[in-house]
Amino acid sequence: MIVILGLALVFLGIPTVWLFYGSDWLRAEHVSVSGTRVLTPHQVEAAADVPLGKPLISVDTDAIGTRLRQKLPRIDSVDVVRSWPHGIDLKVVERTPVLIVQKGGKFVEVDDEGVRFATVSEAPKGVPALELTLSRSSSAAASLRRFGESRLVREAVGVARAVPAAVARDTRIVKVRSYDDISLELRDGRTIAWGSSEKGAAKARTLTALMKASPAARYFDVSVPTAPASAGS
Repeated sequence: MIVILGLALVFLGIPTVWLFYGSDWLRAEHVSVSGTRVLTPHQVEAAADVPLGKPLISVDTDAIGTRLRQKLPRIDSVDVVRSWPHGIDLKVVERTPVLIVQKGGKFVEVDDEGVRFATVSEAPKGVPALELTLSRSSSAAASLRRFGESRLVREAVGVARAVPAAVARDTRIVKVRSYDDISLELRDGRTIAWGSSEKGAAKARTLTALMKASPAARYFDVSVPTAPASAGS
């Protein structure tokens, strides 16, 4: 009885294997792309290089995802899905710039993890510029040696993410002089001394209260959130 059952399973399995691997019914024939904002679906499809004509079950979806992230750094994540019976779906999430760095006549986009992922000819609207204006003081030099430029960029990103939404929309420049000397310049000329990225939530709350209490001020200091200050009118 066991032998008969085993033979039945074998014979039932052969058509199934042929259906997935040998027939023309379940082969990769088309690619669909969703989620793009700056990239075009054509760019994503070309970089994915999906092996059309192969059995859909044998398409290496992990390899496609890796290939896309390597060729298109703007892609933060991608979900590669088999869409039976003939499709491969590429669901893309692009990186969003939180800061830009001017380099010559172009602009380097920096995401919320401090990754410099793309160089564009026009600055994206509403994204503040990052200025690394490291002073020549001994403390600034020590800060650069200790943390390195990449870490200082990540600190600036942390500040940009922590500021209140209303302030973020009005921020023109995030300026880094050292690890604990980061400031923001707003589009109307007001300046905010933020300090380091530490205690970001407390600084954001303090800044909101300080701006409400001193609406005519031109300078705000929340580098020590328990002892804030404002000046100018």
